[in-house]
Amino acid sequence: MDSAGQDINLNSPNKGLLSDSMTDVPVDTAVAAQTPAVEGLTEAEEEELRAELAKVEEEIVTLRQVLAAKERHCAELKRKLGLSALEGLKQNLSRSWHDVQVSNAYVKTSEKLGEWNEKVTQSDLYKKTQETLSQAGQKTSAALSTVGSAISRKLGDMRARPFSHSFSLTPALLPRHTVIPLAGLEPKSRTTCDSALQSATR
Repeated sequence: MDSAGQDINLNSPNKGLLSDSMTDVPVDTAVAAQTPAVEGLTEAEEEELRAELAKVEEEIVTLRQVLAAKERHCAELKRKLGLSALEGLKQNLSRSWHDVQVSNAYVKTSEKLGEWNEKVTQSDLYKKTQETLSQAGQKTSAALSTVGSAISRKLGDMRARPFSHSFSLTPALLPRHTVIPLAGLEPKSRTTCDSALQSATR
């Protein structure tokens, strides 16, 4: 494929790697010649416009080649400086976001949203909703505070009591034939609940 038939894709990930011989696809002169001239143009005017079109297309090709060479040079400089592609991406995003922020559409949209926000916050419905939510928040906070203090009080009461009083062994709490190990006996020996209670009361 010759270089005159190749297209430069500016969105290509290889755009910085284009060869110097690549050019843009020229306008097919055969198709242009078949297109009827706009009414009211003389042949001389049409020929002049075609010459100007060819000149502009040539300039576009040259500019694309220069741009590709500049991008290659820029990539080489970044590589030598140790700048990564991620750094370049961050700079491009930052620049793009700045461009968006100063664009007319963004500024007008921000102004319009500001106006809507002001209208909404000044409305009676908004004020009533805000007041209701504020009251609900206060009541919820008070309820949680009450529950928290009740739990703290109970935990304090439990800490104040000795452990043995809270969980004393009584015959009503244990089944009659429960086998439990007793301290002081051989590790493998076990006894029933009744005999444990009798030895504890001695």
